[in-house]
This record gives sequence, C-alpha cells and structure tokens, in this order.
Amino acid sequence: MTNQKNQENQRNQETDPGLQGNERIEAAIAGLQQDASQERLAHTLTVIRQRMREGGQVIIAVEPPKADGQLRIQAVQTENGQSWWIVFSSFEEELKGSDSVKSTFLTDMRQLFNQAVQTKEIQGIILNPWNRTLMLDKALIWVILGQKK
Repeated sequence: MTNQKNQENQRNQETDPGLQGNERIEAAIAGLQQDASQERLAHTLTVIRQRMREGGQVIIAVEPPKADGQLRIQAVQTENGQSWWIVFSSFEEELKGSDSVKSTFLTDMRQLFNQAVQTKEIQGIILNPWNRTLMLDKALIWVILGQKK
C-alpha cells in the first residue's frame, strides 16, 4: 500500500509543475533541523524565496465553507493559543498526516505569503507540520518577500 501511495505521489508531482523544485525546500529544512543555526535559517529562507520567484506553489489545506460560502485556509492552534496556517511543499508531506486534512488546493507562494502577512488572525505559516516542519512567523515571511514590515 505504501509503495502504491509513493507511486501516486510521484505521478502527482510530475503533473503539477508548480511543486517541482520544492524538494529543495524540504532538503533545506532537513539541514536546518540538523543544524539550527542562523546561517542555516538564512539559507532555508533564501531557498524558499528562490522557489517563490520561480513561481513555485504549495499545497494549502482548506476548511469546509461556512454560511458565507468562503473557503478558509485551515489553521492549527499551538499550545500557546496562537493560530497558524498549515501548508505543504509536496503531496508526500501532506499525506503524512492525511487523516486531519480534508481538502487541499495548490496556490502560488507569493500570493499566500502576501495574504498571510495581512491576516491579523494568524501568527504565520507552518510549512509541512508533520515532518520537514518550519514555522514561518510574519517577520520571516517579510524576509522571504524581500520587504520591510
């Protein structure tokens, strides 16, 4: 079954060019997890910025529409009560916690980051919450966008 899922993931990534190249993000996060230094963080943010500039996409989890019919990006609450959007760099990362993710869409990284820094209800974005995890607060998102707050 796992092998079948892996083959399916491979096909999905081949058909979604917006996700191709995101393995560089996952590799950078893995390096940061092994060596949590300022240099590794800077490198990881640079890799994310490069993917954003290449028109890279991520997978967002969405909540079912409420009475207003609007889709909302799924948020999780951390132990301190803060809300964060959850986002995935690949279908493989999404499936690692698939029981809690209901619906997903591909979205442009730049649009997502711009929306995140303007949304008061959240602290930022958690990229790959199940494995290659990186919490991007709004200050780090501004760095990725290459703008001052």
